[in-house]
Amino acid sequence: MLFDSHAHLDARKFDNDRDDVIRRAKESGVSYIMNPGADFESSVKSVELASKYDMIYAAVGVHPHDAKTMDDMILQLLKGLTKKPKVMAVGEIGLDFHYDYSPRDIQRKCFREQIGLAKEVNLPIIVHDRKANNEVMSILREEKAFDVGVLMHCYSGSAELASQYVHKGAYISIAGPVTFKSARKTVEVVKTVPLDYLMIETDSPYLTPHPYRGKRNESSYVKYVAEKIAEIKEISLEEVIEKTTENAKRYFKIK
Repeated sequence: MLFDSHAHLDARKFDNDRDDVIRRAKESGVSYIMNPGADFESSVKSVELASKYDMIYAAVGVHPHDAKTMDDMILQLLKGLTKKPKVMAVGEIGLDFHYDYSPRDIQRKCFREQIGLAKEVNLPIIVHDRKANNEVMSILREEKAFDVGVLMHCYSGSAELASQYVHKGAYISIAGPVTFKSARKTVEVVKTVPLDYLMIETDSPYLTPHPYRGKRNESSYVKYVAEKIAEIKEISLEEVIEKTTENAKRYFKIK
């Protein structure tokens, strides 16, 4: 019973075979998929997917790349979406200082406003952090985001920072790059973070794990992330699957 805690199955790359992708996920033992939004349009699509497929749940939010598209009206529309069935989180939100597709001051404002939304509607958040480690942590602390719940999606920071997050009750989600030969830092994170605070994800269609690296990612490949974590922690695959699924169901309040 695998839980892919982050997949973008609304992406155009799945338009030709979405049903097949979801069928393959089921056949691979995936029982739950969290599909976050990246802007208002994709948030709507996430809600639609959740209403169509029993195994899919939705998060709604504006990604830092698209922060420049958010205004007060979009924020209110997102608030409306949080009332829809199977919307279990606000995300993905955060900061991306690698690409800077949106100006940094606008990213910060968008991030803070969506944390405020999450607190208002009492939903946990899914956080994107790329090359903005210190600022993301500072904003989460200042806005008291840990009160509603913080999930660090596709975590790429240090093991030391991961420990700080865990100390504050946050969860760390591990994606396909942990299977890469160059993944020394992420391997240390997996060694350091207790299994009670780990989740697994694909971030499909991106970040495809070995042995399919270079191809389109999909939810059925989340098992390779689980296998790598089991190898690193020297525990059974069954234990990794059971615990990461339990963690995700608890975090997203899925019964």
